[in-house]
Amino acid sequence: MAKVFTNAFVEINGKNLSTYSPSVSINYASEILDQTAFGDTTRSHIGGLFDWSFDMQFHYDCSTAGPEATLWSLIGTTSCIEVRPVNVCSSANNPIYSGIGVLDSFNYGGAVGSLLIASSKMVSVSALSRASSS
Repeated sequence: MAKVFTNAFVEINGKNLSTYSPSVSINYASEILDQTAFGDTTRSHIGGLFDWSFDMQFHYDCSTAGPEATLWSLIGTTSCIEVRPVNVCSSANNPIYSGIGVLDSFNYGGAVGSLLIASSKMVSVSALSRASSS
């Protein structure tokens, strides 16, 4: 089922930052390990440890409710994150992606005449959960 990405939910440490965010990407992967041995004629691979991260953008706002005030003090520390494709209750078509991660950066900038955009990346500390209510 195709979905237009217009109303995602982004929450960090219980703070809903959805209204500031024009972009969020979930990156989920497995390390691919080479298990090729002598005598093999083709490489053989096996999945290893999982890895995840969230790339996020926010419209810059340094008010007490904004992303700058929320994220600045979290850089380098563990934080909870929850993302849903649509900002409504979870369902089979709207799963919750959540985990504990470390916020590795908070950057902002832009070109003259453009909106000031802040970007952040959260990387894995725990397993990434995918849950939905039926």
